[in-house]
Amino acid sequence: MIMEIRGAERLSFRERQVVSLKEMGHTTDDIARRLGIAPATVAALYNRARGKGYQVVLVLSGDPLRLFGGEDEDGDGGSTVRGQGGQDPAS
Repeated sequence: MIMEIRGAERLSFRERQVVSLKEMGHTTDDIARRLGIAPATVAALYNRARGKGYQVVLVLSGDPLRLFGGEDEDGDGGSTVRGQGGQDPAS
């Protein structure tokens, strides 16, 4: 699986770091520890990035959703695809 952030050119370096880690499932506190900044700064960077509008695209190899009747490469059969601004399209 490959994660692509479309519109990343509109984000600052720090915003890209925060967005990448957030989209990989890391918590605000974990990101703050990793980057050496306050959790409030992580939240501010993430909210500012969302306001600039970006889109996360996951490129899945094989057929993990079993759309074509076969088993996927990993055998887990699941994946999460997120939409614009880090929001799950189902919400």
